[in-house]
Amino acid sequence: MQIILLGVWAILLFGGAIFGGGQAGREGRMPLWTRLGSSLALVLFAWALWLSSGESESAGFTLLLAVGMTLGFIGDLFMAEVLPVRAYVFGGIAAFGLGHIAYIIAALSEGSRSGIAWDGGRITALTGGWVFAALAWWEIVSRPAKRRTALHWAALPYALLLGTTAGIGIGLSFSDGRFLSLAFGGILFLISDLILAARLFNNLTFRRVDDVIWLTFGPAQALIVLTGWLSLAV
Repeated sequence: MQIILLGVWAILLFGGAIFGGGQAGREGRMPLWTRLGSSLALVLFAWALWLSSGESESAGFTLLLAVGMTLGFIGDLFMAEVLPVRAYVFGGIAAFGLGHIAYIIAALSEGSRSGIAWDGGRITALTGGWVFAALAWWEIVSRPAKRRTALHWAALPYALLLGTTAGIGIGLSFSDGRFLSLAFGGILFLISDLILAARLFNNLTFRRVDDVIWLTFGPAQALIVLTGWLSLAV
């Protein structure tokens, strides 16, 4: 079942980018239904993974990943403006932020269960994630703004949460290779959201920019969830 759901995710995401109905030179070819469908496929994959974990030691880890992925899907619904909420960006930030809190708790608890101590190298990786996220927020969101609104300030703790996920993933991967999936997923997620932030706050545009955002965001989510699969395989 998990393999089938991953296949559906890949077909919807990459198929939408290749065969979508957008016009050449437009900002994206991927239809809305393929984007949201690919995200929903990952939600189902994450929950199927948790169900298959049974009473294993990694059951709590996969549960939190499934919760995080579900919150990410809710964030997608906000950002696609399919929910009846005017402040859709705030809704997206809140949902994605809560999802990353679930990812962070999952990673820390699984790392602790595996006996990984937070020494200097791992703390440096985490600090590096915070510094990079804060500098990116300043350069892309804050500095170009003529007037900083509540949305500009809300983007800062959100960016720090993304930097935390990436930093924890990198730090844990020093001792356990399965966390490389979390590390690369966290990095890709941060890159995707930096492009999205430039688009939202600075009107960044280039050919198929929306597809680029999704082709980094989708694999980012998949890599994070796949960390749970790797945990069950060991």
